[in-house]
Amino acid sequence: MDSDTPVVARRLKEARLRLGMSQYALGVAAGIDEMSASPRVNQYERGKHAPDFQMVSRFAAVLGVPPSYLYTEADDLAEALMLLGNLPTDKRMQVLDVLRQLASESE
Repeated sequence: MDSDTPVVARRLKEARLRLGMSQYALGVAAGIDEMSASPRVNQYERGKHAPDFQMVSRFAAVLGVPPSYLYTEADDLAEALMLLGNLPTDKRMQVLDVLRQLASESE
C-alpha cells in the first residue's frame, strides 16, 4: 500500500489478511449488513471512507486486536500493541513493569 493510504486503512487490511478473512466476512462479523459488507470494508481499506471509532472497535474485536492497533503509525508500536492486547492482564502488568524500568534507566 502506498504511503498516502491512511493508517487505519492499512492496519485494517493487514489484520484481516493475517487472519485469512474476506472483506465480506469481516464486515458481517462486525455487524455490517450483508448486502453492503464487502463494499464498505473495501472503501475503508482503500481509505475512501474512514470508519468511526465505534466501527473501528467492532473491527478490532473481530480481528483480535486492540482498537489502538488500528490507529498506530509505527509498525513496531502496532506490533507491541497487538501482542500486549493478547496477553492476560497479569502478563501485561509484568511487561509494563519492565517498560517502566527501561524508561527510568534511559532518563
